Amino acid sequence: MHKQQNILVIGAGLCGSLLALRLGQRGYNVSVYEKRPDLRKVDISAGRSINLAFSNRGNKAMKLVGLEEQVKALCIPMNGRMIHDVKGHTFLSSYSGRDYEYINSISRGDLNALLLDEAEKLKNVNIYFNKKCKSVDFEKTTALFEDYKSKNQFVEDADVIIAADGAGSVLRKSYYLGKKFLFSFSQNYLTHGYKELSILPKENGDYKTYKNALHIWPRGDFMLIALPNLNGSFTVTLFLNYDEGKYNFKNLTTEKHVLEFFTKEFPDALAMMPHILDDFFKNPTAPLGTVKCSPWHYKGNTLLMGDAAHAIVPFYGQGMNASFEDVTVFDSVLENHQGNWETTFKTYEQTRKKDTNAIADLAIDNFHEMKDHVANPIFQEKRKIEMALEKEFPNEYSSKYSLVTFNEHIGYRDAMLKGRAQDKAILNLLTDKEIEVNGDLKLNLKKIKKETEAILEDDRIAGLN
Repeated sequence: MHKQQNILVIGAGLCGSLLALRLGQRGYNVSVYEKRPDLRKVDISAGRSINLAFSNRGNKAMKLVGLEEQVKALCIPMNGRMIHDVKGHTFLSSYSGRDYEYINSISRGDLNALLLDEAEKLKNVNIYFNKKCKSVDFEKTTALFEDYKSKNQFVEDADVIIAADGAGSVLRKSYYLGKKFLFSFSQNYLTHGYKELSILPKENGDYKTYKNALHIWPRGDFMLIALPNLNGSFTVTLFLNYDEGKYNFKNLTTEKHVLEFFTKEFPDALAMMPHILDDFFKNPTAPLGTVKCSPWHYKGNTLLMGDAAHAIVPFYGQGMNASFEDVTVFDSVLENHQGNWETTFKTYEQTRKKDTNAIADLAIDNFHEMKDHVANPIFQEKRKIEMALEKEFPNEYSSKYSLVTFNEHIGYRDAMLKGRAQDKAILNLLTDKEIEVNGDLKLNLKKIKKETEAILEDDRIAGLN
């Protein structure tokens, strides 16, 4: 009879709508409350990433709920990073030496709408919009809401409440302010923020630049990236320091200064963006931060999931994928402990938290890699060796990026530990001239494996893994 239990989900974003769909498929009565209007009826994209990187971990969740083919239709494959230098020269750096491994650009709104449509098809799932959660009484398992239109406040109760309400989670805030148990919380911002811009399609609807890549303009302390959309446009994002450096968000206040910045740093991008000034001054500048907290749950009453529990910066393209993987991990734990919410929540957090901590740290690492290292000659040599090894020995070698992005059966933490050790091994061997880009691949692989194992063993002895 546990399937007749009522579950209240706060937030109808990507994580919340997927969670509601999966719980509905399991037979639970699910009520979802979302503070925003229905995105299928109103455009609410301003200030949020319009498109996202979708990869294997996210797809595993789509398989779970039977939506793999529908989601595939929304995807644009990106086979690698197209690097743009200051003179407009480009080169494509593949994500993997295996042709079948690539990431996808997908519309946040289209994917969210699909998940909402599928969830609403279930009679036991109800979704309510324009209902803002004000607070959660995690001891009584009730939540206070306010209707945006009528301003009426009302209380909803349930057997369990799961908050998938993003980085500004109301449940997390209630944990913190409630002072009923020891709750740890950290929120760390980068010195950089981001602003979304756009490259519109040609008049005939074609793409103005190469479609099947994630474009990067790395400039050391800042960068521009662009992801393709199905309509021929690209969503462009500028990552820039708030107030340091010659150019920063604080001092880019005039049209002349903005044009000077783009003319000097991104001339080929500027040539494709005749409406740059409209975008730059109309669109908001948003912060980039990492949220970590503990515990995620209170007894068997309430649980944090997705960004509410572990918001990360976007530089590994894993924010959405990590939240979707939350649902698959939670589903497998629920399968083993149905009917016992406290054990389910506790086991889920013990299983999942080490991996979400790892992807948060990896995302910070990749921020520095994308804005700077991808243009560094030794990094490019390392990537060439890794691509060659993956192509020649597809079952024996995977780079850190491949381990994280394409190996959904490996946890983020294990992928991070092995990947970091491999990176260190290759850089050490390149620096010591023990291996060469055009050297014998079999010998290179043998040396890299040996050095990687030595580094992992040193880390084990030091208690670092």
